[in-house]
Parts: sequence; C-alpha cells; structure tokens
Amino acid sequence: MTDAPDEFSFLAEQARDAGVEGSLPRVRRLTTEAAGRGAISALAWGDAPPAITLLHGAGLNAHTWDVTVLASGMPALAIDLPGHGDSAWRADADYRARVIAPDVAAAIETWTEGPQLLVGHSLGGLTAAAVAALRPDLVSRLVIIDITPGIDPAAGPSQIRRFFAGPTDFASRDDLVERALAFGLGGSRRAAERGVFLNSRVRPDGRVEWKHHFAHLAAAALAVPSGAAVQAPAPALSEGGWDDLAATTAPVTLLRGERGYVTPEDAREFARRVPTASIETLPAGHNVQEEMPGALGARIRTLATA
Repeated sequence: MTDAPDEFSFLAEQARDAGVEGSLPRVRRLTTEAAGRGAISALAWGDAPPAITLLHGAGLNAHTWDVTVLASGMPALAIDLPGHGDSAWRADADYRARVIAPDVAAAIETWTEGPQLLVGHSLGGLTAAAVAALRPDLVSRLVIIDITPGIDPAAGPSQIRRFFAGPTDFASRDDLVERALAFGLGGSRRAAERGVFLNSRVRPDGRVEWKHHFAHLAAAALAVPSGAAVQAPAPALSEGGWDDLAATTAPVTLLRGERGYVTPEDAREFARRVPTASIETLPAGHNVQEEMPGALGARIRTLATA
C-alpha cells in the first residue's frame, strides 16, 4: 500500500462515495497542551466557529467523523481523545471518561466560541456526558451514540479485542491492512487501507504502530503468564456516568444502533434514569458514523438547528 501524502488526501474520495456534493470545506489540524499531560489534537472544519463538537470511541480517532461532518454541512470540531489519534498517551494509562473529561473540556473552550452540540460515540459519549456535567456552559445539547453508562465500552465484541490485542508493532501498514481484513474488519480493501493509514504511525525505527494506546494495553493484559499475580482491573470506563447524566442540564438525545451495543433493555433503563431524554433507533451497528454517515450528518444538522 502506498501512503497518502497527508491525512486529508482521502476526503474527496470519501465525499464522492457518500454522495456528498459541493466543494470541500477547509479542514485543519489543531494542537494544544493539556496541563502537563501532553498534547490534545483535533480537526477543525469550516471557516466559522464550530457549532458542533464530536468525540470518537475507543480505538478510533477524529477522522471517524469525516463523512458525517461533510454531510452535516456544519462548522465542526472533531477531537482526538487522550491516548488516541494525534493526542498524547497518558502516562497513567487512565482513560476513564471522568478522568479525561477536564482535558477535553479545556480543548473545547480553547477552540470554540459558544455552547456546542456535543456528540459522542461509545467512550466519546461517556466523555461527552462527563463534560456536560463538568462544564454545562460549553454544551447546548448532548447527543450520545450507541452507549450508556450501563455498558462498558471496552467490553465490545471479542473479535475486536483479539484484533487489537495482537502485536504492538508491524513491519508495514500493509501488514496491518492484511490483519484487519483477516479479522473481517475494515470493509473493502480500500476502506481498510484508509482506516489503517489514519489510525497508525511510522515510528523512528521504521516500525508501524497503532496511534491509540489501547492496543498496547490490550496486548499487555493478555501477556500476563498463567498463574501470575494480576493487578486489579481499573474501574469501568463508564464509572459515574449515570451521575453525570443526572447532572446534565442540556437536552439529551440517545441514538442507538439496532445492531449495536445498546439493547432495547439498555434503552429502557436509559429512559428510566434520564426521563427527559429522547431516544432514537437507527438501522446500523455500533459505529453509526461509519455505517450511515450521511444520515447521521443530516440528523445532527437538524438537532443543531432545532
């Protein structure tokens, strides 16, 4: 596979494949420091101040929203969560939503000029709820995609866990593409190549590694010898999530994929605990933003302008 010249080289192709018409908006990468914990990075879309801010799920990065943002036609900010994309890995490897929320909130405050329609998928949804509770002044509406605090976002399909728990570095991006396809991930080869390019980096020694820290954490967890003492697991990434939603003053919308992680029972529990929330079911799996980005972009636009 030949590396694309830069991270934005796929946008025209993605827009064409998704049927998004018109000229592409300006998009640029932003970086700031997170109170001594390293860089926080993001993509800023459009020339106007962002109206929507998007937070991706575990193991993904800001580019998961590319087509959704294009379809929305809105100025937007897509943040790489700590430990993902071009944001720094935390020295303590603690990626609980409440732990990373202050750095995410600081980034939103730095790069926006008013309350945001805050959209979060999976771990990003739990983080968005934590941000909304911590900094209500930054959030006009909260949209959570296919996650509730009753579900651990690190406990997805075993296939995904095995995929990321493999080697932590590879000889080339082609090796990563082949691994993804062997696990039935990535869709077409072209889509897998694009996803690998945007979610990996070449180290100074020439080896290729995933940009997200979770691959190293998953591999380390599986490397514990049989019978050895195992460190107590960290609290669930969703710890405190129901309290965060209870403290959220902005309107809340849950978008669940009918084949995703949020079951009908989970949705009913969400409605019981957050009675003012609206809940919608979409014909998709967990990664709604990648399965139906056009429809999701249109729905986000409607919510942003309601």
